[in-house]
Amino acid sequence: MAAAARAAECGVRVGLVDDNVALGGQIWRGAPEDHPESASWAARLRSAGVTALSGLRVFHQPEPGVLLAEGREDIHELRYEKLILATGARERFLPLPGWTLPNVMGAGGLQAMVKSGLPIADKRVVVAGTGPLLLAVAAYLRKRGAKVLVVCEQTSWSRLAGFAATLVRFPSKISQSLELKKNLAGIPFAANSWPTAAQGTDRLESVHISRSGALQDIACDYLACGFHLAPNTELALLLGCRMSGDFVQVDEFQQTTVPGVYCAGEPTRIGGVECALVEGQIAGLAAAGKADLARLLFHERSEVHRFARALERTFRLRDELKALPADASIICRCEDVTHVRLIQHSSWRAAKLHTRCGMGPCQGRVCGPATKFLYGWSPDSVRPPIFPARVESLSALVAGGTEPKA
Repeated sequence: MAAAARAAECGVRVGLVDDNVALGGQIWRGAPEDHPESASWAARLRSAGVTALSGLRVFHQPEPGVLLAEGREDIHELRYEKLILATGARERFLPLPGWTLPNVMGAGGLQAMVKSGLPIADKRVVVAGTGPLLLAVAAYLRKRGAKVLVVCEQTSWSRLAGFAATLVRFPSKISQSLELKKNLAGIPFAANSWPTAAQGTDRLESVHISRSGALQDIACDYLACGFHLAPNTELALLLGCRMSGDFVQVDEFQQTTVPGVYCAGEPTRIGGVECALVEGQIAGLAAAGKADLARLLFHERSEVHRFARALERTFRLRDELKALPADASIICRCEDVTHVRLIQHSSWRAAKLHTRCGMGPCQGRVCGPATKFLYGWSPDSVRPPIFPARVESLSALVAGGTEPKA
């Protein structure tokens, strides 16, 4: 939204393609009153004349400068001179015994379902994993009437103390922290803690927690569990963008190694909404040919990058979590591949060839980050379609197939 607005305000023609039914992504999903900043950017988009296309998912680039996107019932051909990728991130899941039981969900996933109408009032919820998202989810669920029993954070008290000290440089973060503290008053917070197993017959009934080395069993209705975030880099990889570790490599103007293709937000580093907004603005201005205006935001970006580095240091996953899955624990839910079958292989490619791990509907989006942490594997290629697509959409990839809409 920030990239599109700033580019359009420079007088260029801008289209914004979002795979959600409404703008705002994962962060600003929900009622506008919960996110006044979202309403402000939406107003700028409208006044700048941005063409917004919602409910479209890009699944292929048949040639440079052309993307194919699938809608609910149609296919769209998107032609561009400059492209800004703002594909965000997804939750990282670490498999543990029982994690496939109904009502074991990602922390952000449960929040999204509640925003979409899932009744949560009076339900007992354990929130666990790592990262600031846990606190935001716990506060939101409590506001909607849930009984949040405990927030379990895998990182140590000493790292959390160091992170708190860095907030002195970020006044807005301090005010957010104080607001969260008020909203979470009375909810136990446990550092050095993580879930070790989910128990239940037909659905979740209780969670085993390792709490500073002591095991505890907590009866609950939902486990909201997420171990920070993994960047959505599949489209960038498909376009040929070079990576730097897990992230898309960009220059000072957020341009990737592919000329004319820019990237902003979580695919370049996990830094939160403020980081995404300033990177998006720089990318939008640079793509519109306003490098001088983009440079004015470099200092602000440097500051939010400091916060991003603090996030990375603080919530780095501890090695003990690699022991979470039991032999029979399913790692790839799409293809029902267990831990004991995967530890026999030495790479992502070998595991795919022998077990079909990562070849199901999610195309490795869930098991990929898990296997990278557990086994040190990395996916070695990205092929179209990067999302599951309808047969009629795939037919647009070959001569004589369905003619996509322009």
